[in-house]
Order: sequence, then C-alpha cells, then structure tokens
Amino acid sequence: MCGRYTLFRLEQLLKNFPWLAIPPGIGPRYNIAPTQPVLAVANDRPDRLDLFHWGLIPSWAKDPAIGNRMINARGETLAEKPAFRTALQRRRCLIPADGFYEWRRDADGGKTPMYLRMKSGDPFMFAGLWESWHDPGGGELRSCTIITTKPNTLIESIHDRMPAIILPEDHQRWLKGPDAAELIRPCPAELMEATPVSKHVNNPRNESADCIESITAPGVG
Repeated sequence: MCGRYTLFRLEQLLKNFPWLAIPPGIGPRYNIAPTQPVLAVANDRPDRLDLFHWGLIPSWAKDPAIGNRMINARGETLAEKPAFRTALQRRRCLIPADGFYEWRRDADGGKTPMYLRMKSGDPFMFAGLWESWHDPGGGELRSCTIITTKPNTLIESIHDRMPAIILPEDHQRWLKGPDAAELIRPCPAELMEATPVSKHVNNPRNESADCIESITAPGVG
C-alpha cells in the first residue's frame, strides 16, 4: 500500500534530474493523497514531468470513478489484471517522491504515522503505470497508479506492502526495457530510514511541513 507521500525537495529533484522541467505552479507537497494531481515521467514523454490524476482510469472505463480504487497495483499480479497488463507492457512511468507514509499499528491498538525516506535525503522514483482516458466530449485525462511489492526488512514491521522504488541506474530500463517487470522488488532496507511523525498527516487536508515535523531540520527543502 502507498496512500500518501511527499515531494517538497523540488530543487534537489531538478538537480538530480536536470533534463526534467516542473510544470508552472507546482510547489512543495507534504501530504499528497489519492485522486489529486501528481507529477510523473511517462515513457512516451521521458524528458518532462507532467501532471497525472492519481488513480488509474483504464481507457475502456465508462466511469472515471473507477480510478479511486486503483491508486496502487500489486506487482505480483500486474500481468494478470485487465486494468494493468497492457499498461505494464506499453505505459510505464516514474513518479517522483522524497518520502512516503505508512501507519504502524501499536500495542495499544492505536496507529502511529511513520515517514519513510532514503537515508541520503534525496528524492527517488516510484514505479508506476499510466493510462489515457477520454470523456464523452473528447477531453483527455491522464492517470497513474503506484506499483507495490512485498516489504523490505525495515518496513515489514510497519506494513505488509511497500511501493516499488526504481533506483537511478534502472530508470531508463523501467521506462523502455522489455524486462522492466524484473525491477518490481523491494528497495534495499539499508538505503532507507523510518521515523515516527506528527498525526497532523492523518488529515489529507493538512498540507504543511507539520506533517513531517519530527524529521524536518533547519535548511531542509
């Protein structure tokens, strides 16, 4: 499962990927939630970041609301599911983030939001799929989903799934390679860290640095 994530280190993202451009009006995001517009690099436009609706809407869908149920796609069954199998072959994308949230179930029955990121602090890329859906009037809506896989040893005590993260050396292979499905695997645990954060993130309407309060340091961002 990946239901919330962040992308606020925009300057670092552009430093790491200088050939990409961010669309106008995009600012730091601390609590990106399903059905919202998200940035992604699609394999048909590999030199740019575009906005996609988070929640995959297949081209054959009669109602775009189907995307609300397809914010994630299980990596193990992509080739079997009608909504995902063609996209796996033809429409892959990279979705930039600098961290994501999972909720750890505590001994008292409560849940603690955990913020997971790379130890380096650098932005990274989720493995994603995208689709193009046309409404009856001919308008186009491009949408995407984040692929999930089994958890690594860091995340397994927090959640039984994690987003598939594509490491930099594999970005082009994910977008263009015929064997891209082999990259759907857990990110090495030693590259990541997990920190408990403010319950401010529980409300998707909250969109400020308070969401990552316990890991924010002066000068970050």
